Amino acid sequence: MTYCVGLKLDRGLVFAADTRTNAGVDNIATFKKLHVWEKPGDRVITLMSSGNLAITQAVVSILSEHINASSSDRPTLMNVDTMFQAARLVGSAIREVRAIDGEALQANADNFYVTLILGGQIKGEEPRLFQIYSAGNFIEATDDTRFLQIGEHKYGKPILDRVTRRDMRLGEGAKMILLSFDSTLRSNLSVGMPIDLLLYNTDSYSAERQLRISQDDPYFQKLSAGWSKSLRDAFVNMDELEV
Repeated sequence: MTYCVGLKLDRGLVFAADTRTNAGVDNIATFKKLHVWEKPGDRVITLMSSGNLAITQAVVSILSEHINASSSDRPTLMNVDTMFQAARLVGSAIREVRAIDGEALQANADNFYVTLILGGQIKGEEPRLFQIYSAGNFIEATDDTRFLQIGEHKYGKPILDRVTRRDMRLGEGAKMILLSFDSTLRSNLSVGMPIDLLLYNTDSYSAERQLRISQDDPYFQKLSAGWSKSLRDAFVNMDELEV
């Protein structure tokens, strides 16, 4: 399992993904789930993945191979004009993997499951954020729904629902997302650190604000401890139920 969050704010985008994969309690590994393609001054495109690791790696490889191919007459993440077209490319890559591996997976009783979050900015339009499903179709984040989650999202969703504001600074958004990760990590062993984080400023066309947060990161430890204390204090200060 996994946990990934994409957040769209007036100032830009925030992405965060854990790195744990597991095929049982005794088979745990670390794999990067946040992937970035960048053309400085023109575009930054980020993809986060949840689901069957072999499928998600195949999708990322197809997208990268198309970019690196010598032929320039096919659409790639580096030459499409809009993020909508980029989302269509990712959907097509999912369907390509399904056409190759879907029947074999079904024959072995394995589900073809993958969910992706795609976000970024291409020059000429505002930053955009999409969630892409196993069928290759997708939805886009709107003013009413500013964040998208994939994977083990239920534990971290309450704080996002309560706190998210469109005018938040990117650092505030990152703090909120890390608190949602803290709640998830405490309640589900299938999500694990380190956490990959990317803060993208609108119209910067640069992915330089990237960070990997480990278990012993001083800021994350301070944030986790402070959040626990604040919750306990708030609980103590509320009136008890009188029956």
